[in-house]
Amino acid sequence: MTRCARECTRLYFFEEPVYDATGGAWLDVQLSAGVRVAVPHLPAGLDEGDAVSLQRTLLDGLIEQEGIDEFVAWYYTPMALPFSDHLAPAAVIYDCMDELSAFKGAPTVPGEREAALLRRAALVLTGGQSLYEAKRHQHRNIHPFPSSVEVEHFAQARTIAVDPPDQAGIPHPRLGFFGVIDERMDLDLLSGVAARGPTGSWCCSGRW
Repeated sequence: MTRCARECTRLYFFEEPVYDATGGAWLDVQLSAGVRVAVPHLPAGLDEGDAVSLQRTLLDGLIEQEGIDEFVAWYYTPMALPFSDHLAPAAVIYDCMDELSAFKGAPTVPGEREAALLRRAALVLTGGQSLYEAKRHQHRNIHPFPSSVEVEHFAQARTIAVDPPDQAGIPHPRLGFFGVIDERMDLDLLSGVAARGPTGSWCCSGRW
């Protein structure tokens, strides 16, 4: 997103909602590395219909306030479609990061919304070769976009001389796991490696 922001006039990232609002819904917009991150704050206890309606209102308000007329809509999840399907972007891009139907207890709704998004999209990217193979026949303009790293960013770790505060108290040696933390994570494998490996500390980092 930060690389895209260098080439775009304006780039907005509309985040998933936080259910902590009191006295009505509101939108928190912060500028970070050229990206305008918009976080909807909604009242707790809303049903899906009300949550969609409020997000639609907040999104429309942002577009009006910022004077946005011609834009490209880039989706990371089809779950954002219900509150944005009334918009008329110049183009729609679907960056398919996960197979939502593979998640534990996944309802049928994600699949239906993804099908609708695929019909709208001019370009589809998949987060890996296996996702591409699974969806390559569902769109005329789909391309694999394997995971990679921001070399310049992660190379900074080689110059760290003092442990970060959240790691200072963790004994050495440290063994790390980085990846998605959800029901697909092989906890038995990690447990077995930890039990058989050298004495040390396991550090796990990822996204839920």
